[in-house]
Amino acid sequence: MKINLTGNSSNIIGQKFSFFTAESWLQEKDDFKEKLNGLFVAKKDETFILLEENSVHYLIGLGSKPQNFEVQACAEKFTYDFRKKIKATTTLLNSENFNSDQIESLVKGLYLGTYEYPFKGEHPVFHSDFSLQLNSVSEENLKQLEMKVVAICEGQFACMEWLNKPQNFKRVPHISEFLDEISEKYNLKKTVFDRKKSEDLGLGAFLSVNQGSSQEAAFTILEYQSNIENAKTIGLVGKCILFDTGGISIKGSENLHYMKSDMGGATAVIGTLIAAAEMKLPVNIIAILPITDNAISNTAYIPSDVITAYNRKTIEVLNTDAEGRMTLADGLSYLAKNYKTDVLIDLATLTGSSVRMFGYTCGAYFSNNDSLKKLLEQSGDETNQRLWNLPLWDIWKEDFTSDVADFKNISSKPFGDCIVAGKFLEQFIMDHPNWAHLDIAGVAFGNVRYMKEKGATGYGVQLLIDFLENF
Repeated sequence: MKINLTGNSSNIIGQKFSFFTAESWLQEKDDFKEKLNGLFVAKKDETFILLEENSVHYLIGLGSKPQNFEVQACAEKFTYDFRKKIKATTTLLNSENFNSDQIESLVKGLYLGTYEYPFKGEHPVFHSDFSLQLNSVSEENLKQLEMKVVAICEGQFACMEWLNKPQNFKRVPHISEFLDEISEKYNLKKTVFDRKKSEDLGLGAFLSVNQGSSQEAAFTILEYQSNIENAKTIGLVGKCILFDTGGISIKGSENLHYMKSDMGGATAVIGTLIAAAEMKLPVNIIAILPITDNAISNTAYIPSDVITAYNRKTIEVLNTDAEGRMTLADGLSYLAKNYKTDVLIDLATLTGSSVRMFGYTCGAYFSNNDSLKKLLEQSGDETNQRLWNLPLWDIWKEDFTSDVADFKNISSKPFGDCIVAGKFLEQFIMDHPNWAHLDIAGVAFGNVRYMKEKGATGYGVQLLIDFLENF
């Protein structure tokens, strides 16, 4: 995407985008307002097209007193809805009525709205011969705006693309090759433990899920290092189940094709790494992606198995469809033991319980640190990638205490599974004092405008980037 300053006013502008809040439209003095005579009143998502002598002028309504994420959503909807009408030509974005945060939201929304699936590798609007001109931003600020918007959007596009891919296009070699590419591009340190190395290290919980697979294990570590001395270090663990059959505790067939989405935590982490590296954020990031699928075979792990995890705790398997917490357990304990991090966060499309509780409105989250809770909630509210806190009371630990091991991997009770899962994962953080678990099962994959059925929402990338900027 190219963003250029407005040239001489005599330049021919191919098309114009003018966004108005209900309040700013009331104060508008231009002649075209009188000509419209009430045909446009700047309601949310309202669009009116004016044909002028040398250009097409799009008027887009934002509604009354919109928040920044609502500005972004309106711009995103406009670009997608009019993607076949908008021309790849010089375009003036009339931004005089907006502050810097609102302008960023507008441009970000315009870019995100260009996403279509299957992804073509280039966006239908913002490609090389499209120039978006702003008339109220200094050249220095414009460069910063372009860098940040492109970074966040490219990170979110990668997140969405990898979650949307069919299962046979995102097997272990496919995603490993992609991670090689971004590691080279962004100078990330990449380490991979295959099945043999994982066994040598004692990653038993992760390997229990992988043992039924025909695919090689790939316990992957990606490290982004900033150039800032004494920078804070963030540890991220993303659930990366490439496809989840449920294992021996097999899922029903009705919506099984959606289980290609069970790596939503990992794709959010991948997108965040890309955006952070593009933006050169002054933090260090250690990301762990325990990559495998959860398959059915004569070697698959079985209910009643007792597994020894990386931290030497034993786990009685009651349900092989609770595989995400098994892989995350080893990811968390390996990261907590081998790296010094200021914050430890895991993200996972983990439980149907969180979906039944919150639907598609927000993610459930758990944390042992009040300051971390506040920062995450602030970022959730700012980006509309919202979170709601649930308790980690010790009484829940009784529900997964085992007779034959330290823990069971599920509770036998028919309620509170997302809380049980969070409390279970707490047993593997090696007493890290600043940890949060984000269950994003209901928000990472759902109804989207660019697909007839469900697709990736991109949830997590903007949330984590905003968090990293404020941390």
